[in-house]
Amino acid sequence: MDDYRGSCLCGTVSYLIQAKPKAVTHCHCRMCQKQHGAAFATYASVPRADFHYLSGEVLLASFASSGTVVRKFCSICGTNIEWRSSDNFADWISFTLTTLDTPFVPNTIRQVHLDSKACWLDTPGKH
Repeated sequence: MDDYRGSCLCGTVSYLIQAKPKAVTHCHCRMCQKQHGAAFATYASVPRADFHYLSGEVLLASFASSGTVVRKFCSICGTNIEWRSSDNFADWISFTLTTLDTPFVPNTIRQVHLDSKACWLDTPGKH
């Protein structure tokens, strides 16, 4: 069985996943950019039944970013933990891949919402 553990920056919120993460995605939508303060957010998904909070669940803050999506984050350190949809994938949870403490290397990573990709993302830097 695949077991993966994750936590927020301050360690107050921790979780256990009892399934191999699927559908790994770099999301470039404006909501993810704003929520993460970054060019994109990386999420993976697992069935809701395989995602378990071990600590800090009561300290999660929620934000309804649309009519069908609720995003959750640690109310202490602000780490983005998950988003859930009441729409197409109601039995799944998408979590931020960077909060995993257990190593996981996806086979593939999809790029989505490239229409709002940050215009500076692929700008070559000077060293």
